[in-house]
Amino acid sequence: MGKQNLKYIPLVFLAAFGINPVLAEQSEKSVVEKIVDVQHDLFNGPREGLRSNHTKGVVLTGEFYPADSAKQISSAPHLQQQASPIVVRFSNATGFPDIADNDPKGLAKGMAMRIDLGDEEYTDMVLSSVPRFPVATPEAFLEMLTAIRDSAHSEAETKPIQKFLADNPKAKAFVDYPKPYPASFANLSYHGINAFKFTNAEGESVYGRYIVTPLDGIKTLDKADAESRNENYLMNEIRERMPEEPAKFRLSVQVAEAGDEVNDATVIWPEDRPVVELGTIVLFAAKADARDYEKATMFNPLALPEGIEPSEDPILLARPEAYAISFQHRMD
Repeated sequence: MGKQNLKYIPLVFLAAFGINPVLAEQSEKSVVEKIVDVQHDLFNGPREGLRSNHTKGVVLTGEFYPADSAKQISSAPHLQQQASPIVVRFSNATGFPDIADNDPKGLAKGMAMRIDLGDEEYTDMVLSSVPRFPVATPEAFLEMLTAIRDSAHSEAETKPIQKFLADNPKAKAFVDYPKPYPASFANLSYHGINAFKFTNAEGESVYGRYIVTPLDGIKTLDKADAESRNENYLMNEIRERMPEEPAKFRLSVQVAEAGDEVNDATVIWPEDRPVVELGTIVLFAAKADARDYEKATMFNPLALPEGIEPSEDPILLARPEAYAISFQHRMD
């Protein structure tokens, strides 16, 4: 991790990288550990060298060019004057490494990115094509995943997941949220479901959520067209288009107003909230050592530079621990 600021990185994350904090022994697994275990149950994992979720992906390289307006939001180094190298990984949902790109179960697409800050420092972002999370706490997420797992072999008239969704309307709203078949990873929007606190050089702070929009526009396929495509059509298309046709995106922040909920990933803010452009992402090559990079890299949304801090969203604060546990399984 080089000189990356460790202020917001959980102890389990440190342990995963050989840093030995003193931890009291626990008589049972944590909620986050149980979440990873249930994901392994759902997806027949763990698999050596592979992520436990969003397992199938493609890794690209490019540059991030900050916009002048970014300085209004944060003093973070990548939002100032110069371009920064960037690595982006697009992925399908689920932990199945061979899931077809046009499988409906994988349509919540992921976008993880690492921006190189220089001097061995970096900052990461983890986004989803769905702008909300199904639940607000790790405990509720564990309950949901357990209900999904237990429903597979349940003979009850009302399956556990049906009962869970009936009792949790926000989770039902996530399930029902439109998840179109994209024509390309480069023609889909991606959203930060968690809020962060952005502070500029004058000490002014706002809370906001990331939005990534394709400069070439959102382009989707109807069901019949998508089903006719190759099972790797998204992975192949984004690799084959480069470097002749780079993929370009606008990175922005939707800014919360007073009274907006910043600690609940199930809440979508009103569309009339101001959006500030942070810059442009340009991806122009498939990463040559992608397999090794994927195995060795854990995108951590709490790897933050000065000028950006996490909210108190419990889903956000739990994510690096879950990723670290998955990372340990991956390296075993």
